[in-house]
Amino acid sequence: MDIEQIIQTVAIYAIPVIFAITLHEAAHGYAAKSFGDKTAYVLGRVTLNPLKHIDPMGTIVVPLLLYFATAGTFLFGYAKPVPVRFGNLRHPKKDMVWVALAGPASNFFQAILWGVVYLLLIKMGVSERFFIEMCQAGVLVNVVMFAFNLFPLPPLDGGRILVGLLPWKQAAMVSRIEPWGFYIVLGLLLTNIISNFWMRPLMSATYWVLDMILIPVRLIF
Repeated sequence: MDIEQIIQTVAIYAIPVIFAITLHEAAHGYAAKSFGDKTAYVLGRVTLNPLKHIDPMGTIVVPLLLYFATAGTFLFGYAKPVPVRFGNLRHPKKDMVWVALAGPASNFFQAILWGVVYLLLIKMGVSERFFIEMCQAGVLVNVVMFAFNLFPLPPLDGGRILVGLLPWKQAAMVSRIEPWGFYIVLGLLLTNIISNFWMRPLMSATYWVLDMILIPVRLIF
């Protein structure tokens, strides 16, 4: 792959990825604080400072190595998880759902904002490829994070939401998967099971919803 193309791609995606990760993790911490757990707040994780959320290995090294090794066909990474003591929540089982949902919700709203900025640039006649592609990357990155994190397997947000919604007996059974959840998810990613049966359908549905939400913006512009 052309080194100039790689550098350009990294530059285009850098800002959207940093915002997507930072706001996702900060949203978890803010929601936890709102529902009674101040662990993340005390540790300084309820912040928009990306350095507090970026994991040097999981956010930078691993994605870059995979990008170069697979010529951009496979990417995977992670941020520092926000510490949440669910026992400190006022209603642990119910509030867990809202705390977990806060992260993907932040990505969904960011996708909307990037879409609005994209339409604004088009309306203003901005033809600079870098900014147009950054907006498109912003939508894509956040839709990917939204869909991926909703996969119903701990420790992903979707798994915690599932645990919070299930009856106690079934919830306990699902929560026992968490110590091995990361490796299961990685295996499902490598075999394209998550991509084919979860990511693509949910991303398509999300893009459709975004298009519907942005119709008034298109009509105004």
